[in-house]
Amino acid sequence: MVTLSPFSNSPKTVGSVTQLRIYPIKSCRGIQITSSFLTKRGLDLDRRWMFVDGSTNKFITIRDISELTLIDTAFTGSRGGDDEQLVISIRNTDKSVIVPARPTEQWLAANATLAEVDIWEYDTDGYVYSDEINSVFTEFFKKPVKLVYKGPTPRVLRGNGAPDVLGREQYTDFPDVLPLLIANEGSLLELNGRLRKKGVDEISIERFRPNVVVDLEGAEAWSEDSWKTVRIVNQETSGVASLFGGSGLDIDVAARCARCQVPNVNPETGEKNAHEPWDTLVSYRRVDEGIKWKPCFGMLSVPRSEGAVAVGMRFEVLEETEDHKYIKGF
Repeated sequence: MVTLSPFSNSPKTVGSVTQLRIYPIKSCRGIQITSSFLTKRGLDLDRRWMFVDGSTNKFITIRDISELTLIDTAFTGSRGGDDEQLVISIRNTDKSVIVPARPTEQWLAANATLAEVDIWEYDTDGYVYSDEINSVFTEFFKKPVKLVYKGPTPRVLRGNGAPDVLGREQYTDFPDVLPLLIANEGSLLELNGRLRKKGVDEISIERFRPNVVVDLEGAEAWSEDSWKTVRIVNQETSGVASLFGGSGLDIDVAARCARCQVPNVNPETGEKNAHEPWDTLVSYRRVDEGIKWKPCFGMLSVPRSEGAVAVGMRFEVLEETEDHKYIKGF
C-alpha cells in the first residue's frame, strides 16, 4: 500500500526511472525488468537467495568467486502466482535448477533445512537447500556450496540504516548493507568519458548492480551525493498532487555506496580486469569521510513506502544534505 508523504516542497531535481534491476541470488547475474513492487525490504525478489560455503555457512560473493556472474537467473510463470518459478542456469553448460520463486512452508520442509548463515558477520537464518539441489552448483564451483533462501527472522538494518540512525527499525534480505541501490545515468556517462580518455572500454551500469537507474533533467554528474529524500511517482499523479502530499513512493537516501572491486568483473564473462574501473574511480571518487579509502558510486537507500514501480515513472529529489557520512554496517 502506498503511504502519504509528509513532504510538500517542490522537488529540487526531477527525472525519470530508466531501468529496474533485481538480482534474485546475491552476486549472480541479475534481471532487467520493466516493473516491480517496491517493499520496505527492497524490490520484490531481489537478493532473496545467496550461496554459502558448504562447511561454514558463510556467504559467497563475486569478491570470492568472480564466476558467480556466469550463473543466470530468470522467472517463469505468473508473477506472484503459485506457478512462479526461479530458473537458475549456468552459462555455457546445459545445467539448470528450477525452484519455486515463493516457496511454501510445505515445500521448504521437504527440500530445505532452516539454519544460521553468516553474511558480513551477521548471523541470520536461512533455508539451506538439499544436496540434490546443491549438487549442480558444487560441481560447477568445484567446492561444496549451498543455496540458501532467506528465513523468517528479520535481518535488521545496520550502519546508516540502524534504528538509532534511520529513526525506525527496518529489514532486508541478503543485500550487503541496505535494501535499495539507486544509480544516476549521468554519473556513469561521466565515468565512461574518463575511461575513454584512458583508452579503456566503456562499462555498463550493470557492473555496479543497482536496483533503480534514473536519468535526471539538467543535473550534473554525481549530484546524487547530496540526495537525502527522493520520491518515485506515476506520471499521472505527479505535479500538483505530488507537491501537496499526494501518493508516491518515498525513499530515504541513507549513504553513498562505497565500492570494492566487483565492478572490475565483466558480468558477461566473469573475467576481472586488474585495474579498471577501480583505478579511475579511486583517482577522484573517494569523497566520503566515513570510508576514505574506497570510491563511491550510487546511493544506498531505504524505502519508506511500498507500492508498484515501473520504468518511466517520475523521479523527484525532495531533500538534500551535505552531511552524508558512511557508517560501517558490518
